[in-house]
Amino acid sequence: DVCMGDELLSDLKLNMGGLHNIENAVAAIVAVRQLGIDDELIREALAAFKGVKRRFEYILKNDDMVMIDDYAHHPEELNALISGVRSLYPDEKMVLVFQPHLYSRTQDQAAGFVEVLSKADEVILLPIYPARELPIPGITSEWLASKMKDKVSVMSKEEMVDYIKSIKPALLITAGAGDIDKMVEPLKNCLLAS
Repeated sequence: DVCMGDELLSDLKLNMGGLHNIENAVAAIVAVRQLGIDDELIREALAAFKGVKRRFEYILKNDDMVMIDDYAHHPEELNALISGVRSLYPDEKMVLVFQPHLYSRTQDQAAGFVEVLSKADEVILLPIYPARELPIPGITSEWLASKMKDKVSVMSKEEMVDYIKSIKPALLITAGAGDIDKMVEPLKNCLLAS
């Protein structure tokens, strides 16, 4: 429900988690309401909104499993993603596959990554995606993992796909700004395989 002064727009459905998504939806509702858009059209449009590619994008959503892909690549975005997932699936074990993006960002934001990634039940780190950078000696996904107490593994993409296929988690999240998006279809296919 959205309360605007003394007016109430009730029975709204947003098909994505995260306070930031709720705030964006409220802003959009207020704007279109001021334009005179009918309340029922607002309800229908909000319920039909699937989001933006790679931003809390449902890749798979059924009674047995959920897979969400997101472009999150720094601690604040990861925190919003993990919080949003937790708000929708508080009782599911969250397996998060994260591909760090840039050696410098991994080094500079290590403490933030450690804090935020620890909110997932299990973390799989892929090798750092270098983008435009040359490696920084000693800064690797293994280095980042060493700062985390537990629940973390470092794997190649191939090892990660095999592992996900073996455990078939009910809640799988992929995140990162590198080329992790190329793993979305193989992961979806291995989750759907009998």
